[in-house]
Amino acid sequence: QVQLVESGGGLVQPGGSLRLSCAASGFKLDYYAIGWFRQAPGKEREGISCININHDTKYYIDSVKGRFTVSGDNAKNTVYLQMDDLKPEDSGVYYCAAAPGYWFCSGYVSGSGFTPWGQGTQVTVSS
Repeated sequence: QVQLVESGGGLVQPGGSLRLSCAASGFKLDYYAIGWFRQAPGKEREGISCININHDTKYYIDSVKGRFTVSGDNAKNTVYLQMDDLKPEDSGVYYCAAAPGYWFCSGYVSGSGFTPWGQGTQVTVSS
């Protein structure tokens, strides 16, 4: 069964850090584009980062550049999103999703072509 499972969310104070994990099963994710997306209450889902491990390509939206770092571990078949200097506006449900080719990262923001999706993990940044 092809599946993605996110973990690592939680409650953190502004300026704090979290590391999200996206573990894949049923397929090897190193060939795929793996996107990270978030959705805040009342807002549309937005793509925030994308990685293709084989091509070592990484993408970020401007609002997270310099604060978030995406990485992958082939041995663990897992992609990570290290989030530092978190801000209240980073709060939301974070999802990872896979698309069958590195080129999907170039248009990852919309999420088009990405499937499967994980169940999501909640991130709350609040004092």
